[in-house]
Amino acid sequence: MPTTSLSSKGQIIIPKPIRAQHNWHPGQKFQVIDTANGLILKEATPFAEATLDQVAACLPSHGKAKTLAEMEEAIRLGAKEAAGDRG
Repeated sequence: MPTTSLSSKGQIIIPKPIRAQHNWHPGQKFQVIDTANGLILKEATPFAEATLDQVAACLPSHGKAKTLAEMEEAIRLGAKEAAGDRG
């Protein structure tokens, strides 16, 4: 298991094999999560978390909204078409 040291500036070097495995490069941003068992480094996302409603609200909508029955029928037809593509 690779080890590292804490510098006088509070910096820790992540060993090169681990950086390569995760494709981490200089400037990579991380969230640092403190747990009872130690720290977790999690890649920071470039965007703030959003709910499905927030994302869907920004999508353009054209025409009349589909009914649940219309959506279920479209799903049924799509599944039937996909099954036909397999064989």
